Amino acid sequence: MAGLLLMSGLAVGAVYAMAAVGLVLLYRTTGVLNLAQGAIGAMAAMLAWQLSTPGAVGAGAALLALLVATGLSLLYGQAVAPHLARHEPALQAVGTLGLALVLLGAAGWAWPQAPRRLLLPTDALAVQVLGLRLTGTRLLALAVALLAAAGVGLLLRTSRIGLAMRALADHRAHALLLGLPVRRAEAWAWGLSGLLCGLAGLGLGSLVRLDAAVLTFLVIPALAAALIGRLRSLRLTVAAGLLIGVVEALLTLWPAAVPFRAATPFVLALAAVAWQLRPHGAGRRRMAHG
Repeated sequence: MAGLLLMSGLAVGAVYAMAAVGLVLLYRTTGVLNLAQGAIGAMAAMLAWQLSTPGAVGAGAALLALLVATGLSLLYGQAVAPHLARHEPALQAVGTLGLALVLLGAAGWAWPQAPRRLLLPTDALAVQVLGLRLTGTRLLALAVALLAAAGVGLLLRTSRIGLAMRALADHRAHALLLGLPVRRAEAWAWGLSGLLCGLAGLGLGSLVRLDAAVLTFLVIPALAAALIGRLRSLRLTVAAGLLIGVVEALLTLWPAAVPFRAATPFVLALAAVAWQLRPHGAGRRRMAHG
């Protein structure tokens, strides 16, 4: 039982990690903390379900859903975000929260609450690992999360557009003065972030109950994972996403803790922040006593 929960937690945690990588990429490039990550993923999952056959989501439906998620993020990043770029980060985050509410309202109108299930072609594939049956979707989620972190890190370190993204993150005005392609770098960041949102939405929609409101709250564990990674480290962010998923799953073995599973991302994020601050506090105390 514990082994099955562990594998299930890793799969869900991989989805959290995907969304968190998108958050970190966007924040490192534009300084925007996108609270609409989950809502964009929810729209992709619901659209894929709408276009799917009774058997499973086809390749065309999945591709269109991912294009819509990428387009929604890119449209906001090009049409709205630049007007908020000169304002404080809190206002920019509130702007994305407005987008999340608009998308959630549109999804609620288009797809009222009803029992739904999102079936992916990889759900029919399975392998046995240590006596446990793992579906292709779970393995694919883990692989995509790891590849996304590696790919984004490589993009930022080695490509010209990655150089522009890093310069943009340091100071937008200076990047403009240096003649760097700021708008193109922003477009790449918003587009890739939206693509990762779509992938996370499809993955989570096939692993849990397919509901727009449930999927919208994907942003909470993703944000917690990004905070544990200090909104910079992609490796730590992926590890944190996996950890959150595993802890949430294993808590079901303890009946008294089940009602508090939703608090797992907050507890782990607070613990990580406290741990990160501890050495500095200890150092200050040593200096004070010295």
